[in-house]
Amino acid sequence: MTVRVRRVYDPPEPDGGPRVLVDRLWPRGLKKEAAHVDEWPKALTPSTELRRWYHTGEGSFEEFARRYEAELAAPEAAEALDGVRERARAGTVTLLTAAKDVDHSHAAVLARLLGQG
Repeated sequence: MTVRVRRVYDPPEPDGGPRVLVDRLWPRGLKKEAAHVDEWPKALTPSTELRRWYHTGEGSFEEFARRYEAELAAPEAAEALDGVRERARAGTVTLLTAAKDVDHSHAAVLARLLGQG
């Protein structure tokens, strides 16, 4: 199982597999045709409240990850996570985010959880 995390602004990689946008909002300045997004499961995205809390700098990445994992336990999110996990079992999947620091983003949390499954 291979799960990659890339910025949505990066061009598709030949061996990157399906490109899954994991942001709640469409990335600014990017046309849908240029994004090459295969799937956009909004149920996997952090809640607006959690996203705002994290971006204000009030909490650590570790606390954000803990809260986000709790949100992913909800039935709709868990089902969407299982769907991406199945795709990853079949081959490489690329998670896309507009976050500048992908290593400290929700996409990194998703990649870690998918790797555990």
